Amino acid sequence: MASKTTNPFVFLQQVRAETAKVTWPSRRETMISTVMVLVFAVIAMIFFFTADVAMGYAIEWILGLGR
Repeated sequence: MASKTTNPFVFLQQVRAETAKVTWPSRRETMISTVMVLVFAVIAMIFFFTADVAMGYAIEWILGLGR
């Protein structure tokens, strides 16, 4: 397939035309999505911290470490 070079100005016009077709989220939708991501990140952090501590205690108990 032959490489077709495009004028940079034409390229920028095409990018601008494609960007105009995008449906951008509103400020409210962006804030709600951000809060949801942060809440789920905290939930995941708590879960993995708890699992890590529980597995640490289990390994210490099984191997008899720390006595």
